Amino acid sequence: MKKKSSQKGSALIYILIAIALLAALTATFMDSSSQQTTSQNAFNTVTDLNSQINFVRSAIQECVLTYPSGDDALAGVATNMPYPINPSSTYLTDEAANDEARNIRCPGNPGNSADHADIFAGSSGKFMPPAPSLFGEWTYYNGVDGVFFYIATDKTDAFLETAMKKLDDQFSECEADLVDNDPGGAPLAMTTEVGGPTCPVNSLCFRVWMIAQASAIYPGDTAVLPELPDETACP
Repeated sequence: MKKKSSQKGSALIYILIAIALLAALTATFMDSSSQQTTSQNAFNTVTDLNSQINFVRSAIQECVLTYPSGDDALAGVATNMPYPINPSSTYLTDEAANDEARNIRCPGNPGNSADHADIFAGSSGKFMPPAPSLFGEWTYYNGVDGVFFYIATDKTDAFLETAMKKLDDQFSECEADLVDNDPGGAPLAMTTEVGGPTCPVNSLCFRVWMIAQASAIYPGDTAVLPELPDETACP
């Protein structure tokens, strides 16, 4: 009887060891799978954002190069000519309700007219793609601080901050900047202009410059992300 009890006890120990090993392997596999998913999500986000940045930037540059004189009626009135003015400008015929990049128009096309042609439209053959998942729309700015467009997200997915920092690393100093307003008590001003674009509360914003004037500010580089250049180093 003692021998049978001993055998039963040994078998139970082996079973418990097997269960423990299976649990450890499962945990390791799940952790590895989670890390792989996070890495893949970050890579996809960087790829999507980079693709859209290049698309928007090249479309704006094509407008400027094709119509270098812009709209003469804006000379001395608008800043940074011949770059497109803000889509919501009341100068435009049927101005847009907001300054989303999809609403940008090209000054000088057609000629000296307030009816600037849409850069992203069927007639131009350029169609603005939907914003990447988890992000808002690209927004455009043309003002005293220069010309830029930016995108923001208030989502808390773990891979987003990693993705945004990796994206920032792909640009030269001051060509683009990452603004981290998380946590933030109020929208963070991105320009010196009162009423200018802001990075919303609890958000990550990524801004790409077309041209920057001396008054330009870089709030993310000084307050939240010290590894990036101070604003005194830009432009």
